[in-house]
Amino acid sequence: MSRIVRTGDTPAKRRNAHRRSCAEVLRLLAEKTAFDDEAKDMAAFLVFNLRGIGETIEQSAFAWDDRNYWKKAEALRHKWLWTSKKAEEIGQIVVEGKWQLFPPQIMELFPHFSDVNISTITRGPDWWVGARRALVKEAEEKRST
Repeated sequence: MSRIVRTGDTPAKRRNAHRRSCAEVLRLLAEKTAFDDEAKDMAAFLVFNLRGIGETIEQSAFAWDDRNYWKKAEALRHKWLWTSKKAEEIGQIVVEGKWQLFPPQIMELFPHFSDVNISTITRGPDWWVGARRALVKEAEEKRST
């Protein structure tokens, strides 16, 4: 018998894709000279990707819990706890429109993505256009329920 190799969608692959998206957007935001509507959409796009990283961490940790590797699962959760906190903080800035608070938040993200090597930008504006509108709509729906 041969080993079964899973080549499909895994939490690690999704996490790496989210990390790549965050790193590219951070680089593009750093190059911007003005904070325009596109930059605001990029900020919301960061929120969605940080949430995505958090979701994949929980999926991976749950798999470790199932195998009774609870110490490893908790270490993984602890290592990536910052993603949900940052997603919440930046999300609140985007929804409330307090853009003067955004630069310090984004500066705190750079060290977390410094290991992602970006030789070419693979994400274009079509990835983040409308992200701010979607985030604001999501917040409004939460308030109304």
